[in-house]
Amino acid sequence: VQLQASGGGLVQAGGSLRLSCVDSGRTFSDGAMGWFRQAPGKEREFVAAITRSGGRTYYADSVKGRFTIPRDAAKGTVNLQMNSLKPEDTAIYYCAAGMKYYSGNYRLDSEYEYWGQGTQVTVSS
Repeated sequence: VQLQASGGGLVQAGGSLRLSCVDSGRTFSDGAMGWFRQAPGKEREFVAAITRSGGRTYYADSVKGRFTIPRDAAKGTVNLQMNSLKPEDTAIYYCAAGMKYYSGNYRLDSEYEYWGQGTQVTVSS
């Protein structure tokens, strides 16, 4: 399984970006696709996730109401639509794929077996 996130870049505060990740495991019925981010000097943190079964979504409190995680089943991609971006959203964003059900807590990176290389998002003030 290879994952590649794309769509990052530089945007002004208040702007929008859309990240995309190819879901190579879309033939699996369990698990989820997730987005995480890591800012300089900080630990990697959960951003959003969507389950393969049922399309249930989860969001970090810091992005709730601003980010969504739409899935394009026809293209096999999972996107991260980021609106009302803030300077504190600046980070490298990683997509992750989980193929199995573990604990069902998709905010944990232990739920994901595969990780993409990341894409840089920079929000200027």
